[in-house]
Amino acid sequence: MMLRALAGDLSLAAGVEVVVARDPAIALGDIDGDIRTIDPANLWAAWGELIVDCDAVWPIAPETGGLLDEVTALADRHGRPVLNSRRDALAVARSKHATAVHLVRAGVPVAATAWASEAPPASAHGWVAKPDDGAGAVDTHLLPDRAALARWQMQRPRASVAVQEFVPGPALSLSTLMQDGACWLLSCNVQHVGCDDGVFAYRGSTVAGAEARRPELEPLAARVAAALPGLWGHVGIDVIDGPEGPVVIEINPRLTTSYVGLAESIGLNPAALVLALREQPLGALIRPLAPKPVDVIVPGA
Repeated sequence: MMLRALAGDLSLAAGVEVVVARDPAIALGDIDGDIRTIDPANLWAAWGELIVDCDAVWPIAPETGGLLDEVTALADRHGRPVLNSRRDALAVARSKHATAVHLVRAGVPVAATAWASEAPPASAHGWVAKPDDGAGAVDTHLLPDRAALARWQMQRPRASVAVQEFVPGPALSLSTLMQDGACWLLSCNVQHVGCDDGVFAYRGSTVAGAEARRPELEPLAARVAAALPGLWGHVGIDVIDGPEGPVVIEINPRLTTSYVGLAESIGLNPAALVLALREQPLGALIRPLAPKPVDVIVPGA
């Protein structure tokens, strides 16, 4: 979904030729661009050869296992501009624990987070356990009380697992453009997240479904950008709109699923805006927006 949306947006940008690296095991469907099949047995070398042929690189990769950072480093080694955040910001944002520590120090409201091997953070409503470098809702569990937390800790390895306080409230996400500590909030989205038998599942979003909360969410996004000035281009921020106001859950220094409906929602080409960041300061791009709600449904969810 994200790849198709991004390739479509890039193909509409003036002077851009889109080259897509394809895993032969994944059916892409119709994609605007030059599709290059990559041999999984020779992955990194093949990516390197493809990167050299291009003028810029836009990785679509999760933080899990450091993959996004490794692809970014590969492009850096080949001297090609990368259309995402700097590696110093990736090092923080790839870790739920490091993100929480960093944002707390910067005075940004964030869900209290600890390692699974530590005493859990104070919480009146239970805890959420998740891989520290996970993406989406993969392997994310609700532990409603201390007994459930103790059982979970007995059954699961604790390495690289973060435990966050469960903050009740609507799950939101923010689609933003960032550059050197500046931020433009493009849309305030509602996330559709289910929880069956204590296991969370991400089912999609309504892009711009939370625009009524923009007055509170816009300064929060600006504080995140200021706290991590290495964030660049499209950045997603997961937020819970809690009883005491919105708190950050995690930062996604890459495209998120909500990107799929972003162009339709804001009436602008977000990929073209990211390309423009290479030539102009973010402030020169900002203009009034009137985002409209657009539903994005995850297939099979």
